Amino acid sequence: MKIIEDHLDCTYEIPLIQEAETSFENVLNKYNIHLKRRAVKTLQINIGKLCNQACTHCHVEAGPKRPENMELNTVNRILELIRKDLLIETIDITGGAPELNPFFRYLVQELTKIHKKIIVRCNLTVLFEENQEDTPDFFADNKVEIVASLPCYIEENVNSQRGKDVFKKSVKALQILNNLGYGVAGSGLFLNLVYNPIGEHLPPEQTQLESDYKSHLKSEFNIVFNQLFTITNMPIKRYEHMLIRDGKMKDYMRLLTDNFNPIAAKEVMCQDLISISWDGEIYDCDFNQMLEIPLNWNRKTIWDINNFSDIGQDIAFARHCFGCAAGTGSSCSGALL
Repeated sequence: MKIIEDHLDCTYEIPLIQEAETSFENVLNKYNIHLKRRAVKTLQINIGKLCNQACTHCHVEAGPKRPENMELNTVNRILELIRKDLLIETIDITGGAPELNPFFRYLVQELTKIHKKIIVRCNLTVLFEENQEDTPDFFADNKVEIVASLPCYIEENVNSQRGKDVFKKSVKALQILNNLGYGVAGSGLFLNLVYNPIGEHLPPEQTQLESDYKSHLKSEFNIVFNQLFTITNMPIKRYEHMLIRDGKMKDYMRLLTDNFNPIAAKEVMCQDLISISWDGEIYDCDFNQMLEIPLNWNRKTIWDINNFSDIGQDIAFARHCFGCAAGTGSSCSGALL
């Protein structure tokens, strides 16, 4: 038996899940958990797989040679739907490196006019690519909230996951953003960092790790930021391929299922988030998108709906969903508990 304490100081006894029971839906049923989509509050837009990096854990399998990039007609259709939906609060723009999409700035500027919260997921090194020199100022001018990748505060660990010299460039980029006010208390410019485990384990406790990050980055590089998000590596795409290559896939899935937390499962992000791909297809989350698992296993695009309430309440689950429900849970905004 595993003992898990929730944030309400309630203690639950959780039996280890047996191999035969490891369908995510079966496990939800075991705990009488019935997940349905509520009103959509967060719209995550993946505007392309083009990226200046090719990270070993990337669930998008993004890279410099990927041709998939959102076109203007798709951007405009998304904007049309957003303007009609008063319930959507947050637009979360991701990739690849979203800044490399030719219509990225147009999208951000139009969203600013609609007065939605805008999040951009930035790998930091993209800020040193050609024609990106003024991107930090563009972010600040549009009050974009930045969620930046920094899987560790130790140079060797970052470079092993993300590539040669990535750590030094990331530090320099964070310093540039700090100089514009990002991450500085009272500035209104939010800078959050993302931690992904390096190795086959769950993220450590988010609050303590955030404290360690803040202490180290401040003392070593005079860098400040707002929050740290710990995100579990999903066993799909590049990370899955690496696990299979190293003979660790079964052990990693066992880690996720053994640490299934019904409290975290009740908070998973797909209940009020949907994901739109570069070509306009709609998914329950960015992970389902990369596996091409459509809404309720039924393909639907932004041209098939009149508003986001048309997509229905059913959510498509698969084995990678254990990653969001393991331990303290995982989402695009970090731990769930």
